[in-house]
Amino acid sequence: MHFSIPETEVRSGENGSSYVAYNIHVNGVLHCRVRYSQLLGLHEQIKKEYGSNVVPTFPPKKIFTLTPAEVEQRREQLEKYMQAVRQHPLLGASELFNSFLRKAQQETQQIPTEDAALDICLSNSQKVTVNILTSDQTEDVLDAAAVKLDLPDDLVGYFSLFLVREGADGNLTFVRKLQDFELPYVSITSLQSSDYHIILRKSYWDMAYDGDVMDNRVGLNLLYAQTLSDIERGWILVNKDQQRQLKSLQEKGSKKEFIHLGQTLKYYGYLKFDPCITDFPEKGCQVIVSAGNNELNFHVKLPNEQMKEGSFKVTRMRCWRVTSSQVPVSNGTTNPCNSTKCEVKLELAFEYLMSKDRLQWVTITSQQAIMMSTCLQSMVDELMVKKSGGSIKKMLRRRHNGSIHRSDSQQAVKSPPLLDSPDPSREQIVKLSTKLNSVSLRGISASNSANDISGDDFHGNYAFEGIGDDDL
Repeated sequence: MHFSIPETEVRSGENGSSYVAYNIHVNGVLHCRVRYSQLLGLHEQIKKEYGSNVVPTFPPKKIFTLTPAEVEQRREQLEKYMQAVRQHPLLGASELFNSFLRKAQQETQQIPTEDAALDICLSNSQKVTVNILTSDQTEDVLDAAAVKLDLPDDLVGYFSLFLVREGADGNLTFVRKLQDFELPYVSITSLQSSDYHIILRKSYWDMAYDGDVMDNRVGLNLLYAQTLSDIERGWILVNKDQQRQLKSLQEKGSKKEFIHLGQTLKYYGYLKFDPCITDFPEKGCQVIVSAGNNELNFHVKLPNEQMKEGSFKVTRMRCWRVTSSQVPVSNGTTNPCNSTKCEVKLELAFEYLMSKDRLQWVTITSQQAIMMSTCLQSMVDELMVKKSGGSIKKMLRRRHNGSIHRSDSQQAVKSPPLLDSPDPSREQIVKLSTKLNSVSLRGISASNSANDISGDDFHGNYAFEGIGDDDL
């Protein structure tokens, strides 16, 4: 998740006095407004709970009223503080930090705690309505949906809630996975648009875990609905013969066999993102990115209109980072964003092992950059657990329960260290090399796949299958 404080506001307090509010954004969207004193209170609580040596530096108090320049300086310092806390493997997952953000979100949106009904969409376009409190956190809403569906408790962690946006053509854009620090009812209500929905989808990548889910009737139905939906929207590619087989199995109601056949198809279990821009193999290329099978898959349209496909394996990524910048809305102006309307530009950049001795940065410019980063992180988490002999069930359940999201192998597999980016305006970098080496992923990363990118360009001549020019 990308935390930023791009702006401040002067607001009136209850006693009529004015104060500076700091607007905390998550993924470029306002999450909450807080005062300096509230963040100072959070800092003091964190320091008391975890010790002064763990807590990032907090901007000091000022005796006199701040000048505009000092307000701007404090905004920058508070932004770095929030980012540092969120990125810390212990503090960022703490209930202390998450509960502060949930309370601040509810207060900002001025939604009182009361009974409410919330629709949870399923992959087959059906929905279940759960009765919750407006102040229920993501875990509570997921549990309520599981109870309504009769999904067993030991399978709840295999699924997550995602915020999606439905386009005019019915296509879904995955905005983000709902987090522990937000209240789903408040998040969806504050968007004030019927285009946004909350959808239930599996939260793991390795199809080997499908067996655990399919052993249960409800789990089987959910996985079948997701597989069928992904095929219908073109995320999973099928030829005519496979289509006939799938239709026959669907008519017979052979759901397990349908899924088993689906597992053999290209891009099964992948999450497909909206068309965006990349600088690989050259700047300004249009690309459709999909995440799955421990890789980011690229369908690229080159400037000469040639189509190529290739994959970047997560185990060959040394590190990645998400950066954001405020850019003016296209109106021909170059004025700074404090004097004109601006939007957030997001980029995902990863350093990739192209060959034995050559690393190269690859950048994707997309409003879904943070969702892509989240996918990469969850892939790495699964690989670490698997290679260290941990239990995927325990990892998923702990992740669902809001505990520190690491497996029982935490001593052997540490959370990724953070490096300072040479560009101070950029987010910190998540380094993977130490993390992956600690669980000996050498055998996995030595991919000989023809589609794996390991040179100056995509290997071979790759044609688009089922994707036309209009999709880019």
